[in-house]
Amino acid sequence: MSGTKESPVIVITGTPGTGKTTTAQLLAQESPVPLKHINVGDFVKDNGLYEEYDEEWQSYLPDEDRLLDALEPIVAAGGVILDWHSCDAYPERWPDLVVVLTCDHSQLWERLEKRNYPLKKIQENNEAEIMQTVLTDARESYPPEIVVELRSETTDDMESNVARIVQWIEAWLNDRKAQEA
Repeated sequence: MSGTKESPVIVITGTPGTGKTTTAQLLAQESPVPLKHINVGDFVKDNGLYEEYDEEWQSYLPDEDRLLDALEPIVAAGGVILDWHSCDAYPERWPDLVVVLTCDHSQLWERLEKRNYPLKKIQENNEAEIMQTVLTDARESYPPEIVVELRSETTDDMESNVARIVQWIEAWLNDRKAQEA
């Protein structure tokens, strides 16, 4: 996908409760180029791109083929932030940067309790964070140079993370300009 886009495709992923959506919203506001924030969970729900609703987990099970087909033209244009708890479904060619947000598991537990998640869902997400499931999936799915792990436990962390990603975007843009020159 490189070469034709004027703005990067950034994946922000992590276990539920790590601050993906807030980080993506802040990044969309502070980016030096316009970036469209897509909360993929909402995108699935709003566009009916799911196979069923799982009552036990209180979540929609996405139809990945239909989801990827719907996202393809949006991603091809660039200038998008994909915010979802999973990243390994995306083709390797899509992202220019994959940011995996992590959080101390005891803090994560509290955040998920505040969301009124069922205990089983809190336990599974907590275990996934301890086992670094999302980070492992990202590292197995994409080149190591585009996968970045960032701590997301405090407001300061979030602001620092957004500033780091903005710097990365500026470098990405400068690289594009240099290639065109």
